[in-house]
Amino acid sequence: MTQEKKPNAAATRHEEHQVERTATLPSRLIYEVIRRDGEEELDRPMTALLWSGVAAGLLISTSVLGEAILVAHLPDHTGSFLIENLGYSLGFLLVIIGRMQLFTENTITTVLPLAANPAPAMFVKVARLWLTVLLANVVGATCASVFLTQSGVLDGPVYRALLEISGHATSFDMADGFLKAIPAGVLVAAIVWMLPSAQYAKFAVIVTFTWLIAAGDFLHIVAGTVEVSAMILVGGLSLTDGVGTFFVPVLAGNIVGGTLVFALLAWAQVKEEVEK
Repeated sequence: MTQEKKPNAAATRHEEHQVERTATLPSRLIYEVIRRDGEEELDRPMTALLWSGVAAGLLISTSVLGEAILVAHLPDHTGSFLIENLGYSLGFLLVIIGRMQLFTENTITTVLPLAANPAPAMFVKVARLWLTVLLANVVGATCASVFLTQSGVLDGPVYRALLEISGHATSFDMADGFLKAIPAGVLVAAIVWMLPSAQYAKFAVIVTFTWLIAAGDFLHIVAGTVEVSAMILVGGLSLTDGVGTFFVPVLAGNIVGGTLVFALLAWAQVKEEVEK
């Protein structure tokens, strides 16, 4: 009579480990990862937030630059549009993987701790971080735009493509700008939500969904600051129109998309589990 073999303990532990590695993270654990990240960001020193935000604003300009280079050198063909928009992902790859402070990421990372603990002190912390990071992002993006348009580092087709892209991005009226910014806010928040479970696919997640922002003609406030600054610097747009017609409605749309739509829905789906 054949004796049934007992499972090897080491093999069983190995299998358990493999299951844990390949299993999809449940929503409540994704929430917990992002909540802890948000709490860490809320407690960071002001100077650290400022420098990280300025760096993010500077580097996000590579999204506009990358797209301009592809536009300038790809043939004028209908399908080229889809390839050109891959350039838009470059700045987001640098900023997100480099763990720099990007305002639209904070519309979910800091809102989840606030949703769990809506105390006045937490509101103050979130407001402080939002204002600091937004200001730093704008300073960095504007400095990058000054360099790209005024230093002579770009000329010929790439320079013209950069102005063409910037002119298109800033051509919408207030209502359209607001509406086009909502999906961008949702998509950036979705990237933040997906990254904890993406493991080895982080690159693909960031590229896919930031490409979708560009291909969908949606508007992102920090990358858009590079574009609106460029148009103001070359005289294609007044400062009043740049702020009132582009910056304010796009900022509002990103906040609505990232916070009121995505972050609060994400909180709603885990609220009961977290409270238990």
